[in-house]
Amino acid sequence: MDCEKIEIYHEKQKLQFCLLHALNNLLQHQEAFTRARLNEIAEKLVLDDPSKQTWTPLSIVFKPHHNSFTGNYDINVLIAALEEKDKTVVWHDRRNAASTIDLDGPDDSLFGIVLNVPVRRYAGLWKSRHWIAMRKIGGVWYNLDSDLSKPGIFEDTEEVRGFLDFVISHGGEVLLVMNKKE
Repeated sequence: MDCEKIEIYHEKQKLQFCLLHALNNLLQHQEAFTRARLNEIAEKLVLDDPSKQTWTPLSIVFKPHHNSFTGNYDINVLIAALEEKDKTVVWHDRRNAASTIDLDGPDDSLFGIVLNVPVRRYAGLWKSRHWIAMRKIGGVWYNLDSDLSKPGIFEDTEEVRGFLDFVISHGGEVLLVMNKKE
C-alpha cells in the first residue's frame, strides 16, 4: 500500500436510508445520490411497471420500491441508480463460495460489492435488511457499512472472502457492482 494517506468517504446510518449511504460510500461521494434522487428513481420504477399495483391509502407511505418516511429502498432502486453511473449489478450465486469472486482482477471490471444482510434491532423486535458497501480503494478493501463508526479495513482478499462467506451463510446477498464494458 502507498505511504500516502487516502481519505475514505464514509456516511453513517440515518433512519433506514442505508441504501443511500451504501451508494454514496460505494461511489465515494457525498451526493452521488440524494434522498430526492432515489425517490425519483423509485417513482419512475412504479410508472414504468406494466403491472401497476392498485392504489390504497397505505400507498402514500408503503410504496412498491421504498418507504416514504424511513427510506428503506429495494434492489430495483439500487440497480437503476447504479445504471445511471454506468455500473451493472451481478447477483452472486449463493450456492458458490466467495472464492469464485475475482477480487484481485483488474480495476476496470469489479467496481465494488454491495451486501444486503438480515438485521435485528431493538432487542430483536424489529427484523429487516441492511445495505452495506465494500470497495477496493488504493489496493485495499474497505467495509463501508454505514452502521460502523469508521470504515473497516480488510487485511487481504482472503479476509474479504471469509467475510463474504460469513454473510452468505447467514442469509445475506452479495451483489457485484461491475463497470460497464464498452
